[in-house]
Amino acid sequence: MITYLLKSGLLLAVFYAVYKLLLENERMFRFNRAYLLGSLIFSFIIPLQLFTFKPLFESGLNAIQLEGIEIRTSRAPIDENYILEYVFAILKRVYVIVAIVLGFRLILNVLSFFQKLRSKEALSVNGVKVILTDDAVLPHSFWNAIFVNKTEFETGRVPSELIVHEKAHLEQRHTLDILFIATVQTVFWFNPFISLFRKAIKLNHEFLADEAVNKQFGEVKNYQNLLLQFASNKKTVDLASNINYLITKKRLLMMTKEISPIAMILKISSVAAVCFLLLIAFNSEAVAQTSANLRNQNNKGINYVGANVGKPQFPGGIEKFYMFVGQNFRMSEEFSKQKIQGKFLIEFMVEKDGSLSDFKVVKDLGYGTAEEAIRVLKLSPKWIPATENGQAVRVMYSLPITLQSEK
Repeated sequence: MITYLLKSGLLLAVFYAVYKLLLENERMFRFNRAYLLGSLIFSFIIPLQLFTFKPLFESGLNAIQLEGIEIRTSRAPIDENYILEYVFAILKRVYVIVAIVLGFRLILNVLSFFQKLRSKEALSVNGVKVILTDDAVLPHSFWNAIFVNKTEFETGRVPSELIVHEKAHLEQRHTLDILFIATVQTVFWFNPFISLFRKAIKLNHEFLADEAVNKQFGEVKNYQNLLLQFASNKKTVDLASNINYLITKKRLLMMTKEISPIAMILKISSVAAVCFLLLIAFNSEAVAQTSANLRNQNNKGINYVGANVGKPQFPGGIEKFYMFVGQNFRMSEEFSKQKIQGKFLIEFMVEKDGSLSDFKVVKDLGYGTAEEAIRVLKLSPKWIPATENGQAVRVMYSLPITLQSEK
């Protein structure tokens, strides 16, 4: 799970950096909308590796290098494992509690809007539903209706440009984007890039709506002056599209920015190339290596198992395996007397029936350390075997072990 979150976070960071560097200042708002939403979707789908690209050359051996374990004469590593498990358990509870609270708040906000949509204070203006409210808010839109202050509307203080602006939000279904990003933020509330994407998506909505107003009225300067009148009003409504959302210099400049077709083509091509490279990088099957090759690279921590191979599982998970080795390993008296430390490497095979076999000492420290590690591995209960296309397969593991005696 942690690996998945790290990969998705990395993808979000890359996609957002590409947006800031190449797309944010270009007047291709519809492409940017698709890019921002697509980036969110792909960032959480690509790490799942639902499909993979096979390498040109493959070997038949599936091999996995485990993270190293450190064993000391004291029981500190075991205590540390328990502490880590306890910390992770607390973090999981915190995550679930926060997600539930945020989810409950989101549901309440959505229900509140749909309750307002059934208001009797509604009328049709230029073919769009307008709901009059007593709340002292600027015009905003949600789902299929525009909400305006009743007093200001009846006294004619709501410019037609504002209605057209909010109508553009409705016609382009911006509410769906906002609900989508709000749901994603509820689930992945701890990821700071989600907030950045939400801000970028809502600002791009305003670019699109501003563009619709200027196409209809053709009075850019007048519309800019109108927006500046609302710049000091910081009150916005969550989940709604707001006329005064981020009225910045950039938003005003985008209305008059010239469009460069060549620049657009080059940037879209660059974005496509980046997306393709990320897709290949995160969905390529790693080439399985031979035992000899693995020995030569045993310090790099590389996982060579094919993406279509379901990895073997120690009962209770890999952390339980590390604890099993640490709890059963006994250092020889001679090694402890030398007061030294070092790393050695053992290879073993997880057979189709889950048993361990083919124990090999790749690197030894002496003093019977490798023999002791093999003794412990032979005590291991059967693993859940690896599978490929529904069939059990053999997988080789490489296990680095660091020993440290008391000094």
